[in-house]
Amino acid sequence: MKAVPTIRLALGLHYKDTRIVVSFEYNEELIAIIKQVPSARWSATMKSWHMPHAKHSLKALDAAFKNKARINSSIITAQPIVPKKPHMLKGGRQLSPDHRHVLNSYVIYLRGKRYSKSTIGVYSSLMADFLEYKKDTALNLLVTRDVERFAEDFLAPRHYSISTHRQFISALKLFIKFYPDTNIDSLELERPKRSKILPTVLSPEEVIDLLRSTKNLKHRAILGLIYSSGLRISELLNLELTHINIDRRQLLVKNGKGRKDRYVVLSEGFLPLLSNYLISYAPEHYFVEGQKGKTYSASSVRKFLQRSCKAAKIHKRVTPHTLRHSYATHLLEQGVGLRHIQELLGHARPETTMIYTHVAKKDLLDIRSPLDTILLSLTKNQKQEQNILLSGNIKGY
Repeated sequence: MKAVPTIRLALGLHYKDTRIVVSFEYNEELIAIIKQVPSARWSATMKSWHMPHAKHSLKALDAAFKNKARINSSIITAQPIVPKKPHMLKGGRQLSPDHRHVLNSYVIYLRGKRYSKSTIGVYSSLMADFLEYKKDTALNLLVTRDVERFAEDFLAPRHYSISTHRQFISALKLFIKFYPDTNIDSLELERPKRSKILPTVLSPEEVIDLLRSTKNLKHRAILGLIYSSGLRISELLNLELTHINIDRRQLLVKNGKGRKDRYVVLSEGFLPLLSNYLISYAPEHYFVEGQKGKTYSASSVRKFLQRSCKAAKIHKRVTPHTLRHSYATHLLEQGVGLRHIQELLGHARPETTMIYTHVAKKDLLDIRSPLDTILLSLTKNQKQEQNILLSGNIKGY
């Protein structure tokens, strides 16, 4: 009798949002079923499916896997489903007045160091989590072991990514410089090794299918420009009309990552779509604008991109950054050198660009599998034997 597969449920954190994590042994039938559950999403970071932390998620799972699998929800049912509280709410953490004052001063310190707004937000949020974790400990009594316990009790159980863990160590090292009265040894703080995860890349055919399936002109122009110029989502949203030089076929990316300016190529094939979009929507300041001329929402881009992928029947996990990965990989496959690709992408280090050598098909397709070599050798030997037999030179034949 065929054993019934088991689906395990647990609570986890995804983008600082409490989720129900759904995991099971690899099973194509179960994967096909969970893909049909509307609220289920795949997380490459957690290597699991996840759903909203709510009762309707449990009901949806029960209905989807009825008579197909056994659901082990003991961890979930042991913890009542309660309305989740926003993780990033200002003042929502339980910090002592002293800790809160130091944290606010730390934010001012980061601003003085001219860190970007997003970096300040991430670093201060992670430090607030740590200070709340040690809310009953005076700052001058904090030791390195407290940092290790925070990783063991907070970061790991909540499925924070390796990248976030590394950011926390960076934030803490800066905090120690700002507030050196702790007993935390900065030299003993080790960042976990980076995950070597290859980027998802669309084929050229999938890119065309994606653009053709995007019926809204504005949406198609956004996706077309991200791919054709290899832009980050933030660079597209902050792109001003004055930075588009049609005559020189160039875009000026101002204040990219690391506060760097750079020029990127404006595709000739994109120009008809660009002209149609500008005439139809007539943006005034930014290339793409939201309500009242403000910058467009990144979440809106992600949402319509998912709809376009579904319409194009692309089943990969695609984000705006996937289009940038695809741009770089396709350039490499066309023979463009890594140094030029590094400049076009705005990478500070060539090592960052080198990752595309692992996903590009150029040269890899020219490598012959050992199996092909063996079969070719056997075929040649068989032909030689047949030729000898036909020649009648062997005694006895």
